Amino acid sequence: MSKHLKTIPKFASEVEERQFWETHDSTDFLDWGNAQSVVLVNLKPTTKTISLRLPQHLLDSIKAAANAQSGP
Repeated sequence: MSKHLKTIPKFASEVEERQFWETHDSTDFLDWGNAQSVVLVNLKPTTKTISLRLPQHLLDSIKAAANAQSGP
């Protein structure tokens, strides 16, 4: 049974659009079951140094997850 999707409104600005999506569920507007992966080959990765304050236990969990993904 397919769900009737709502129409995404037109936005006057990026700020207005951001505020809208902060208060609305995208599944009311998009059928994510039909979504397709896209590879954007011309994007250039950028890096920027930031500073975050995290609880030690969270930082330890992040490090453990990163080490598990990188393998031996």
